[in-house]
Amino acid sequence: MSGDWLGLLMFAGALFILATGYPVAFSLGGVGLIFALIGWGLGIFDPMLLAAIPSRIFGIMSNYTLLAIPYFIFLGALLENTGIAERLLETMGILFGRLRGGLALAVVVVGALLAATTGVVAATVVAMGLISLPIMLRYGYDKRLATGVIAASGTLGQIIPPSVVLVVLADQLGIPVGDLFIASVVPGLLMAAAFALHVLIVAMLRPDIAPALPAEVRKIGGKQLWTRVSEALLPPVLLIILVLGSIFFGIATPTEAGALGSIGAMVLAGIAGRLNWQTLRKACESTMVITTIVLFILLGSTVFSLVFRGIGGDRFIEDLLVNLPGGKWGFLTVNMIVIFILGFFIDFFEIAFIVVPLFAPVAKILGIDLLWYAVLLGANLQTSFLTPPFGFALFYLRGVAPKEVTTQDIYLGVIPFIFLQLLVLILIIIFPPLATFLPSLSAT
Repeated sequence: MSGDWLGLLMFAGALFILATGYPVAFSLGGVGLIFALIGWGLGIFDPMLLAAIPSRIFGIMSNYTLLAIPYFIFLGALLENTGIAERLLETMGILFGRLRGGLALAVVVVGALLAATTGVVAATVVAMGLISLPIMLRYGYDKRLATGVIAASGTLGQIIPPSVVLVVLADQLGIPVGDLFIASVVPGLLMAAAFALHVLIVAMLRPDIAPALPAEVRKIGGKQLWTRVSEALLPPVLLIILVLGSIFFGIATPTEAGALGSIGAMVLAGIAGRLNWQTLRKACESTMVITTIVLFILLGSTVFSLVFRGIGGDRFIEDLLVNLPGGKWGFLTVNMIVIFILGFFIDFFEIAFIVVPLFAPVAKILGIDLLWYAVLLGANLQTSFLTPPFGFALFYLRGVAPKEVTTQDIYLGVIPFIFLQLLVLILIIIFPPLATFLPSLSAT
């Protein structure tokens, strides 16, 4: 057996084991070691390459860019545990409740604001599912529209910076995280605008499934309303300015901005009287668990990629993709289709650590702008959180949804939003300046 076909078999074996639900890190590392033995037995793989694993692990642990991940996770967990996100959602619901579809529109706005402060999908989906879904159902919202808009708005944290997936993509592609954050601003806002426009159109065409709140529910004085709005909006807006503003204006690196944001979140929670040892401990525990998972996945993928390259699988994939009909556009088409299909079965971390390292060298050879390419990947990976049967946002929402909401309701509810995500992805492909204009402007 040649190394080419052994590489394909290794890749297929990893995907098969991941589809069974076995832990990602152990799946990747285990498949790597098994195929190292097979390759050694066939005389294809040099076992001395395994000696490079310790140095690669130390290289990962000293990667300054990846240090941004625990900071942003901690920031999001703290906002969730201190109730800042909850108050923001309740207030936006009252503000937009007088409009048809106002509650759903409030969910989109809050999803975008939380995405711009935390970049953590799980916290956003769970918070909005617990708070807004029961209210939307109580006042006559269609179950599919309600669940779809909550799950989709929660995934805005994947494309609107600061985003954990953008940090990972920047690391895998070898581009500055700050530049990728700037490049993702317009596409992220475009995605949120598409969701909001969809809600408004549905509410206009079908007012029975997206009604306005009754007058007695939103009965609150103008002064009191705007006081509440300012109090609820102030914390996330300050965090957005602190985190993204410091990056965009070159004051801090993304890692430093994440640290500033974490401190800022604690200060704001303390001012609101909601910071205590219990909430701080919960936020730290969430950060520790998620960060550990990410690093273990990265370690497993390092073993996998080392063996995959050792048996020549990377050269086979590179030759195959470079020689596709259509050149750059043929490669991008296959790339986007493969990542979208994989999103039905595995999550974005697995795709980022397995597939992106295979595609990235080809993108460089074909002369593709890696910043634009990274934004395309981020927008495509966002769909992996929504696509049945294994979309993580669907599971998060299923875990907090009332009993009358079925899994089928959630699956069918997200379908229009998946098409909207794909539409925005196509627009970014057709109009690259959507992603490249702001970075070029900041460079000058």
